[in-house]
Parts: sequence; C-alpha cells; structure tokens
Amino acid sequence: MPGHRLASVVALAVAAAGACGGGGGKATEIPKADKPLTAKDIVQRSSPAIVRIEAQGAEGEQFGTGFIVDKTGVVATNFHVIAGTSDIKVKLHDGSHYPVSAILNVDPLRDLVLVKFDAPRALPTLRLGDSSKVTTGDQIVAIGNPLGVFENTVSEGLISSIREICSKQAVAENSATCPSELTLLQISAPISQGSSGGPLFNQLGEVVGVTTAIIAQGQLINFAMPVNYLKPLFAKQQPIGVEDFAKATRRDTGGVSKIDRAPYSREGFPVAVYEGCRPEQIGEIVKAIEDAIEVGAPLYNKGEIEACFRIYEGTATKLERDGACKGVRAAFGDGLLKANAMSDYKAKAWTMRDTFDGFLIAADKWAKANGAKKPKS
Repeated sequence: MPGHRLASVVALAVAAAGACGGGGGKATEIPKADKPLTAKDIVQRSSPAIVRIEAQGAEGEQFGTGFIVDKTGVVATNFHVIAGTSDIKVKLHDGSHYPVSAILNVDPLRDLVLVKFDAPRALPTLRLGDSSKVTTGDQIVAIGNPLGVFENTVSEGLISSIREICSKQAVAENSATCPSELTLLQISAPISQGSSGGPLFNQLGEVVGVTTAIIAQGQLINFAMPVNYLKPLFAKQQPIGVEDFAKATRRDTGGVSKIDRAPYSREGFPVAVYEGCRPEQIGEIVKAIEDAIEVGAPLYNKGEIEACFRIYEGTATKLERDGACKGVRAAFGDGLLKANAMSDYKAKAWTMRDTFDGFLIAADKWAKANGAKKPKS
C-alpha cells in the first residue's frame, strides 16, 4: 500500500451510462397509505415489488436485494452488488428469474445503480418518498434477503441519526476527499449481507432509503442511502450493456472499482483532535495505528484488500469506542462512516488509512508544539 497520503476517489469509468428509463409509461405504484402501517402491512403490500439480485463474476457469486421502480422491469439496488459481473439475474416474488439486459445508470459514490430486465408483464412498483423529510427517531422498516437465502426478511428500527459525511463546505475545500455531497441515514434496523440494495420504508410504506452498509463490529449500526439520491438517475436513458459494464467495473481491469488516489493535503488533523488526552494516551493511539498499518499494509500489497480493511476497521472501532478524548472518538467515528459509505474495499481501506495518517500527522504537530518527540506508548 503506498506510503504517502492520498485521497480516495471513485473513478466513474462508465460515465456514458446515463440515467434510467424504462420506456413504457408510468409505473403502477403501490399507493401511499393514509395512516401509519405496521411492519406486517408493509411486507404484505411491498413484497411483490422486492427482488433478489444474483450476480456471477470472476470473483464468484454475489447476492443482494433490489426493488422494482418501473413496471417495465427497472430495478434499483446497490452498485457494489453487481460491480464486475456480467451474468446478472433478477428473481421475482413468484420465483421466476430474468436476466438483466442493461445497466441504465450508476452512482458509484453513493453506491446506487438502476438495472433493466425484460418484464413479462406490468409489474408492481414501490413508491419513493422524500428522504429530506426523514428525522432522527422516525420508525422505519427494512426488507431484504440476508445471505441471499432468507428472502423477504423484515426488520424494524429507528432512524438513529442523519450523518452528513461530506458537506457543501467539505466538497469546496477538498474535492479529493469529498468529490460530492454525501449524507447517510444511520438506522438501528438489523441488516445483513445479502440485504444490500433493499428498500427502507417509512410508516406510510414509502421508500426513503436504500440499505447500504454495515459496521461489522457495531451493535445495530447500519446505514441506508437516502432515496433522494436515487431520483436523479431517472433523468436520461443511455443504457450500457452488461458485458461492457462488467469490463469497466472489474477490479482486475481498473474500472469503477479501481481507486485513483490524487494528491492529498498533508495537513492531517489539527492538534486539537488530541485535546484532553494525556501524552501517554496519545502514545497508545499512535502505537495502535502503527500496529494496524504494520499488519494491514502487507495484506493490501498481497491483494487481500478486504482483510486489510477489516484490520483497519477493527482498530478504528476500538479507538472510536474507547478513545481517551472526545476529538479522537469523533474523528474515528467520522472515518468509519466515510469508509462504510464506500462501495469498494480498496476505497474503504484507503479511507481508513487516510484517517490513520491524519492522526499520525497530528501527533507530530503535537510533539513539535510541546518540544517533544512523537509520543510512544
């Protein structure tokens, strides 16, 4: 893994894939409820429009969840579910399978994609709500296919927080780290692998998010992408074939899944990130980070990208939970949120590495300001 600090930027290699169409008129939406629904009500109403995604690529089979947004066979799901694959199938509620014929639009930064299959008939579609109206404490329902096996599994929870990962100001100040605005919905509803790309409902049965990320070492700390990010993908119709999409996004060909790392400011975090920490506590943080890099970087260089990320994630989670001072906990929390918002393990690993390097640079600043060597544990 390169030693100098660079920022994670997802390369949009399939920019020609414009926004979705579906050709064929207005979808037959499941109507908005006029009163709050129970989870049972939402499942019964919505299940016919929820699908399982089965994608086969060079790295094996991948499973995910999706939901129908146009009656002609347009499905929304997570970008990472199908990246690098050319054999993509949609399994409908009735058990029938249909091959995906085109990728209609992608937003890799926000891990969203629209795909098209040839529907045998007019299909039911889910109603998209307004995620800008979602607030902390709202009750939500998630439906997915955990592990690609347990279909139409439902879980309930709350909007735990609305996390602004990249603000307008952050985009303006450092477009390498934050190429676009990004907000995530933190949810307490349990989700598992295989449920990625599934719908997140409000109490009126409207989709307000797309379940996206799990912090593996957290307790009910999961994330959904606000559905308002999905809506712009409907603007145009410039489909790309699945073979071309697979070539562009396969990791070994350097497509969308490749992380181009542009020069990044070496300012790191401000010294204030350590405010309230004793010197020995700063030393413990530095050692934990250096130990993680010592183990994780060789794994990355051997191509074991996910293993590298898991090492970094574990260290960051522990320091976020047990950090000696508020600034440390907050910075690691932000780093974990950014990493888990990425759709590619290379991006996740580099995002955590950037966070680590930010702390190491801040420790050097602290040492210079205090006329000392960088703290050691």
